[in-house]
Amino acid sequence: MPDLLRKPFGTHGKVHEITPASAGWRYVGFSLYRLREGETVSEVTGDREVILVMVEGKASISGAGQDWGVLGDRMDVFEKTPPHCLYLPNGSDWNATAVTACTVAVCSAPGIGGHEARRIGPDGITLTERGKGVNTRYINNIAMENEDYADSLLVTEVFTPHGHWSSYPSHRHDEDDFPRITYLEETYYHRINPGNGFGIQRVYTDDGQLDETMAVSDGDVVLVPRGHHPCGAPYGFEMYYLNVMAGPLRKWRFVAAPEVEWIMERDA
Repeated sequence: MPDLLRKPFGTHGKVHEITPASAGWRYVGFSLYRLREGETVSEVTGDREVILVMVEGKASISGAGQDWGVLGDRMDVFEKTPPHCLYLPNGSDWNATAVTACTVAVCSAPGIGGHEARRIGPDGITLTERGKGVNTRYINNIAMENEDYADSLLVTEVFTPHGHWSSYPSHRHDEDDFPRITYLEETYYHRINPGNGFGIQRVYTDDGQLDETMAVSDGDVVLVPRGHHPCGAPYGFEMYYLNVMAGPLRKWRFVAAPEVEWIMERDA
C-alpha cells in the first residue's frame, strides 16, 4: 500500500516534513511548523525556492537579507480571509519568530534564481467561487501560473463547504505532454472544521494500479504522485486544504477521469 497519508508527527514545532526523497518523487517539498508565541525557527532554502504561507497566526519574518515585518492576520484558517505569504528564492535563508501562536507552511520546489524575494498577499488574493451545486468550493489562489511569482511552485488554498466535493470532477496531471497535460506532483494539507471531524480523499489511476481511499483528519497531509484525487467533505464538516504543486513546467493542465468527462463538459 502506498504511503500517501501522512499524519503529523507531533503537535508542536515541526509537525510535517515531506521531501522529494521521503515522498519518492522529484519536485514538491512541504513542511509545517506549529509555533508558540515567542518561538523562533530558521531555515536555508539551498537549491529550492520556498513560499511561506501563514496558515494561522502572526510571525515576524526576515529572509533573503530583508526584514519583512509581521506577517499574518488570520487567527483561524476558516475565517477564509486571504493569507499573508512570502516568496524566497533558492540560495536564501529565513527566520520566523511567532508573535502569536501560529501555523507556518513551508512550500518548496527546485529554484533557478529567476525571481526575487517578495510578499504575496493579502492584497491581490480574492476568495473566488468555483464549481456548481454540491461541487461548489472557494479558492484563494496564492501563486498559480497566471501570477509570475515563482520558478516552479504552484500554491493555492481551497475551502470546501460541508456536504460538498472538491478537486472534482476527478482529474489527473501526471504526464509531461503540454499543452494537453502537465506533470505535477501535489500535496494536500488538510484542515477540518470542527477539528474532531474527518474528510475523504481518493487517489486512483485509470488502470487501477493505484487506488487508495483515505479518511483525512485535521492536520493530515495527502501525497498525490499520480492519478485522480477528489475530496469529499461529509455533512457537518467543513474542509480546507493547502495545495502545493510542481513539476518540469510551471503550467497546470489536467485530463478528466473518463467516468466524469460528461460532468466536465456539462458544467464548462
